[in-house]
Amino acid sequence: MSDVLRTLREARPDELAPDAPVDPEVRRAELARAMAGGPGGAAGRAVPLPRTAARRWRPVWGLGLAGAAVAAALVAVSLPAADDADPGAGTSVAGGPVRTLDAGTVLLAAAAKTEARPAGAGAFWRVAKVDTRYYEVGEPGARYTIAVGSEHESWTPREPGGEVRSRQRELGARAATPADAAAWRRAGSPSAFSVEVPTTPGGGKLKPLRVTTAPGRVETSSSPLVDGDKVFWLGRNVTMKDLRALPADPAELKAELLRWYEGHDTESSSRPMEADAWLFRTSVGLVTDMPVEPRVRAAAFRMLAGMESVEGAGEVTDSRGRTGQGVAIDEDTPLGTIRHRLVIDPASGRALADEQVLLKPAAGVERAAGTVLSSAAVTAMEWTDSAPR
Repeated sequence: MSDVLRTLREARPDELAPDAPVDPEVRRAELARAMAGGPGGAAGRAVPLPRTAARRWRPVWGLGLAGAAVAAALVAVSLPAADDADPGAGTSVAGGPVRTLDAGTVLLAAAAKTEARPAGAGAFWRVAKVDTRYYEVGEPGARYTIAVGSEHESWTPREPGGEVRSRQRELGARAATPADAAAWRRAGSPSAFSVEVPTTPGGGKLKPLRVTTAPGRVETSSSPLVDGDKVFWLGRNVTMKDLRALPADPAELKAELLRWYEGHDTESSSRPMEADAWLFRTSVGLVTDMPVEPRVRAAAFRMLAGMESVEGAGEVTDSRGRTGQGVAIDEDTPLGTIRHRLVIDPASGRALADEQVLLKPAAGVERAAGTVLSSAAVTAMEWTDSAPR
């Protein structure tokens, strides 16, 4: 080392040393400011800092009535391609290590961006998604993973007495990764597969299903609103009026949602579920499906930020190849420990996808830890004046 460099190093204050520890609150504040900033500068508001606490995991779901039947159907894309990024967790697109952001940092930044958006208007609330499930197929010793998905859209009327209109198409099966595509070719490039799909929310009961690489045709349908005015499920069936009345304060929103919590799963009264898990699932439905005002969606993000059971899941790539920051909660199921993960785009604060990842397989479950089981990727969520006939 030269004398000049040695002199500079010795003159450097200790707190500026590259390996000096950084106070967690300072780092969190810097990350929050960076994520909250819009194009060309800061967002103009300070992002409040999350409470420092040890965090752990529990469960999450939440579907609108309009999408519930469709979400039970399987989904896909097209086998030989396999150019999409691996939807696993904890690595960057380039494959290197990534920094896991605190869940509060991710959620509070998303809230700041969300509440700045206009509310929008229209006769129908349109939501478009691509649902994807991942399965292992093939002979023992030569197994590979396929992604089976479908795209679907729903148009929910703003006014009571109307019909929910939907359009869906099965996309066919594809290899989940380039390595899986190579294994598929070695297996003779089959065009049909036999898989097992869950018949219950926890995945305890399975039934066989045959899927192919061929995409299906577009199908449209319509159905009247439940009871003439119910549009979504939020711990109970709710109307557009109910959704418009939701409070924009995180504590008040939490209290309002918990009014309908009865100690069990969102989809099965026979399965116990803790309050945090129930809130997470319900809130995911609120931010990925429902026509609430931006300030209410922001309140949901802030409510989740205040829950110690919700943790940062790192940078992940969803089933559509979009990179975002994950926040999650874990659940013990018959399949093993499953992580329910909400993927958020830091640039816009929008929810990109709701995913399930197998963290720890149960005894007898032949799936690797870290396997993505399913992904519901949001591709559009908006008010519109037009809907298919």
